[in-house]
Amino acid sequence: MANIAKNFVGEILNMAGIEINGPQPWDIKVHNEKFYSRALKGSIGLGESYMDGWWDVTALDEFFYRIIKANLEKEIGFNFKTAMFILNNTVFNRQNENRSSEVAEKHYNLGNDLYTAMLDPLLAYSSGYWLNASNLAQAQQAKLDLICRKINLQPGDDILDIGGGWGSFALYASKKYKVHVDVVTISKAQIELGRKLCKDLDVCFILRDYREIDGSYDNIVSVGMFEHVGYKNYRDYMEIAARHLKTNGLFLLHTIGRNKSVKSTDPWIEKYIFPNSMLPSITQIGQSIEGLFVMEDWHNFSADYDKTLIVWHANFEKNWPSLKDKYGERFYRMWRYYLLSCAGSFRARRNQLWQIVLSKNGVAGGYQTIR
Repeated sequence: MANIAKNFVGEILNMAGIEINGPQPWDIKVHNEKFYSRALKGSIGLGESYMDGWWDVTALDEFFYRIIKANLEKEIGFNFKTAMFILNNTVFNRQNENRSSEVAEKHYNLGNDLYTAMLDPLLAYSSGYWLNASNLAQAQQAKLDLICRKINLQPGDDILDIGGGWGSFALYASKKYKVHVDVVTISKAQIELGRKLCKDLDVCFILRDYREIDGSYDNIVSVGMFEHVGYKNYRDYMEIAARHLKTNGLFLLHTIGRNKSVKSTDPWIEKYIFPNSMLPSITQIGQSIEGLFVMEDWHNFSADYDKTLIVWHANFEKNWPSLKDKYGERFYRMWRYYLLSCAGSFRARRNQLWQIVLSKNGVAGGYQTIR
């Protein structure tokens, strides 16, 4: 049985140009023969066996790029556990208000030391914009400025940032464009550090679920938060944004997206990284905004997320010696697997990165596209 599993896995990997114990940096090095049967259990088996040290790949990002580009998951097919996971996500609203704080506790509250070591000085935890940037700090400032220009920020504007993290957008927009920003987030750790970073700026952090938002705003932004909303809540989310956006305001949605509509996420990502998450499709977003918003602009710069993740991983590796006593070896392998598998997915163009500009009634005379 073990040899059958090994031969099958070897044949599947060969379809992606990956060789077991081969010489290329994307070839897999197997340390435990039980890996082969465990890998056939799908995403969970592959990820957990890596976390347990059963296999290694020098260029993990290239390994996943090749696997995803070759659509190897179709060759393996579904197992029962994966099927039940998808069914559970279809029947139940896993992103309801009672469950919304789970991702904060499991991911965003892990430790500000981890994110400070990995991210840029503004702690922007979404893709940078690399068009004219040569390093991560420049790419993140370019992304933040792009957002500000796309919604035509004016001094004195009241801005709502839904899921604003440690306040990177709020800090940048308040300092450069002289606006007031309310940051709504469910992460206590992010608020604690964000308030320090935005001290003396016109920024207010609010510990609140997006369904509890108050007030009326000139513009709304949401950067890297929609991935946690869930397809059962997309319409409610858009209705809330429309309700709190002033008549002539703009809503900029910055989100990772998928090429196909799904109702669940990768089981390993769900278990270890982002519980209750899922990526929207163009169809799902389009249905959620129908009758509420006019789509003024849709900008895809997904290749930039590959670059961003590679730099985050390099920062993580460089600063790991100061983190390892707190987080441990299994976390190191888990986090490395997370960052580089996502980089491979963006490189293979499985994941997209969208900035969508929405208006309530259409911009008079037409919206001027900004890049």
